[in-house]
Amino acid sequence: MTALREAIVLPLLFLTVALLGGLRVGAPVRFVPPPLIAIVVGLLLVAALIRASVLVPRDFVGGHRKPLEQASGLTVLIALGAASVQVFTLLTPDRGLLHLLFGAFFFIQLLTTLAGTSGRTALLRSLTVLFGAAFVLRYIVLESLYAPTGGTLAKVLTVLLEGVSLGALQYEPAAPATGYLAFLALALYLVGLFLLRAPHPQELVRGSRTVDATAVVRLLVLCAVAGTLACARLTL
Repeated sequence: MTALREAIVLPLLFLTVALLGGLRVGAPVRFVPPPLIAIVVGLLLVAALIRASVLVPRDFVGGHRKPLEQASGLTVLIALGAASVQVFTLLTPDRGLLHLLFGAFFFIQLLTTLAGTSGRTALLRSLTVLFGAAFVLRYIVLESLYAPTGGTLAKVLTVLLEGVSLGALQYEPAAPATGYLAFLALALYLVGLFLLRAPHPQELVRGSRTVDATAVVRLLVLCAVAGTLACARLTL
């Protein structure tokens, strides 16, 4: 790893993600602190990164490095931890039953990933699908359902969901800019993970031969549902 990447590129990427993760654009602009569930799943994510060798702490801290290199590596690790927590802050609704459901989903998913995923390529692919699916659910599906200017079908579905859940499925729509910033933060975070460590040649060969078809199908289904709701919102 080059000194430029470690000292500037990686800290800048992860600190930007940490800032965007809690930023909510609206009137007024506010910064949301990370909830407890985001801290828990963020730590689980860091553990999964270490287990799959996406992150090797010895590459950043250790007795073999000089004091200045130690400080640089420690900065990268702290920034990565903050970004890992804030990624789940931006993907999880701020309150209500949906906050609990999203948090439980991330917790179970990361426990499964921590127990069953060991390869670098497999973990990065799994995280890409997980973040993509969660982004579609929150910033496309939920925003379409709860938008104040939504169509008749969206309003009917919203009333039915609130009736079934006895009003527990409360959701406050975000400004459109928040969704764009969330997409940017996720992209920067994934880029940062890819830059943490160069893949081993054997991992590249193994990753090119295996395709997680189930995960891809799930993401395609979510995109199809989101597209259908968006069309319904425009036409009704």
